[in-house]
Amino acid sequence: MSGPAQSRSAGYRARVDRRSVDDLAFAARGRLDRVDPADLAAEQEAGALVVDIRPLEQRQRDGDLPGAVVIDRNVLEWRLDPASSHRIPATDYERRIVVVCNEGFASSLAAATLQELGLRKATDLTGGYQAWRAGQDGAVTV
Repeated sequence: MSGPAQSRSAGYRARVDRRSVDDLAFAARGRLDRVDPADLAAEQEAGALVVDIRPLEQRQRDGDLPGAVVIDRNVLEWRLDPASSHRIPATDYERRIVVVCNEGFASSLAAATLQELGLRKATDLTGGYQAWRAGQDGAVTV
């Protein structure tokens, strides 16, 4: 490649910091008010939109998350951006959004991206679905 395209490409590479995905997750989590699995029901009762981004295979294997809206990760931003023509009706800039993945890693990155779209109350579930499920398995009913 030569000419202007090469110059733009080389200039872009020079500006990009090299960080690991762990670095990105750590930075994302620093901006999030993460939800403890034991508090998820209270968040839902308070009006939070809980969004399950786990792949179909994981949902089939492990089960559904009660009350959650399922949105595939690859379309999450388009479905939740209030300015998008592809948004779901339940989204709003002021609404609390709790993103849930399998173990709480992908959801941190997703929630941070939603905050960049102006959804400042977006966050995720610490430990993801697996932590929530473990809490349910150990729940004591009276």
